[in-house]
Amino acid sequence: MVDSFFASFGLLLRFDIFLMMSGGLFLGMLIGALPGLTTVMALAVLLPFSFFLDPLIGIPFLIGVYKGGVYGGSIPAILLAMPGTAAAMITTLDGPSLSRKGKARKGLEMALYSSAIGDFSSDLITILLIGPIALVALLIGPPELAAVLVLSLIVVAATSRGSFVKGLAMLSLGFLASMVGQDILHGVTRFTFGSFQLKAGIPMLPMLIGLVAIPEILIAIEKPVPGRDLSKSRLYEGERLKFPEFKRCIRTIFRSTGIGTVIGMVPGVGQVVASIVAYAAAKHASSHPETFGKGELEGIAASESANNAVNGPTLVPLLTLGIPGDISTAVLLGAFVAQGLRPGPQLMAEQGPLVFAILLAMVAANFLFVIIGYLAIPWFSKIVTVRQSLLLPLTLVFAFAGAYAVRSSTLDLAYVALFGLLGYVARKIHMDIVPFIMAFILAPALENSYGQTLSLARGDIFGFILFERPITVFLIVATPFLVWWFWSRKRKVTKNAETLIPGSYETDTR
Repeated sequence: MVDSFFASFGLLLRFDIFLMMSGGLFLGMLIGALPGLTTVMALAVLLPFSFFLDPLIGIPFLIGVYKGGVYGGSIPAILLAMPGTAAAMITTLDGPSLSRKGKARKGLEMALYSSAIGDFSSDLITILLIGPIALVALLIGPPELAAVLVLSLIVVAATSRGSFVKGLAMLSLGFLASMVGQDILHGVTRFTFGSFQLKAGIPMLPMLIGLVAIPEILIAIEKPVPGRDLSKSRLYEGERLKFPEFKRCIRTIFRSTGIGTVIGMVPGVGQVVASIVAYAAAKHASSHPETFGKGELEGIAASESANNAVNGPTLVPLLTLGIPGDISTAVLLGAFVAQGLRPGPQLMAEQGPLVFAILLAMVAANFLFVIIGYLAIPWFSKIVTVRQSLLLPLTLVFAFAGAYAVRSSTLDLAYVALFGLLGYVARKIHMDIVPFIMAFILAPALENSYGQTLSLARGDIFGFILFERPITVFLIVATPFLVWWFWSRKRKVTKNAETLIPGSYETDTR
């Protein structure tokens, strides 16, 4: 691992990597700053573009979009009380109050600096942890991997938006969709209904674009952002953030970064939960909690540092076990697979220098983050006023064009429309698409590891697991307790979210 880490520096010294990463950061901030366009939508629409690039360029480009989008959502949250992304929902508690007081610039700069610190710190922790975790992952066999995948998927269902039953239902649908085509173990054809085109299975890219991007566009059209009177708006005005004001928030920033880092390692939780927990912790620890919700800089620092601190750690389960941490990293998993890099225990052993180069690029992106953000904030502050009616049709065209460009297949357009309809209906009846996507992506790995376990057990799977695989037994026994704990924590967080912003958790698009 150490050799791979140092070898990665040679791969990273390329101008085009930083150029494309800067472009990704700019696009992410731009899309995040536009109410109605989300980071996940941006990742899904731009995913096909990365397929035509070198992995060391395409994946950092998407990571830049991811990082920039999470921060960009704070701009309309502060200026217009309209979070550009779900991650910025808690920022609306204090940001608009600052704008009304003529201190919008202070809020925007605090959001930028706290986001960059949270992101940078968690990225360093990610690099420190990923090597040891990857080494441990190499020691586990098919039975342990199967148990970890089952645990992860049920936790995702338990922590998803809506009820646990709805989460399990979406999980089951994802499994069924993944089984279309040929069995990966024996080549048996399943659920093709005699169609030759279905023998290859449902492709991941059209599924992701359809489930993620299309419902977002349809809901944005259905509930357009109300018009803004630009003649009366006071965008990006006031004095700069002063160092004593920033210094007062440093403890909050690092506490929130720690909270976001830990939450980021848990599959299926995400930025909204991190910002809620961090905000509540900052308010509880403050000597003046009564100022929170009335334009408190510490509130912005807590929310923004926490939701950006989630970005790096979500890659830990993705790269070491092949388990996406949230819906955004599920899209990134699609990018890895399309580039011929299958995240999991073997990835670090086979492509260690490349993986560390991507992680180091992620760290370097934070310096570009501050520069681009600082220079572009005045411009983004004006962009928030662009009408959705101009943007949404263009986004829809890009979504279908991106799905068609990879294989030039009209069937892929039908997949986008079909899964778009499924995602839209799911959103309308308050069912989360995250369990569906996780199950669809992880089902082949689970099926393969379970099949290998059956072969090792030679017919006596119960005795094999019980007497030869104690770690597997521990994971199986621990699963219901861990699921109950995550589910109960989700209920508590949901109540806190409803107290802060009514309806916030149910409308979270992750």
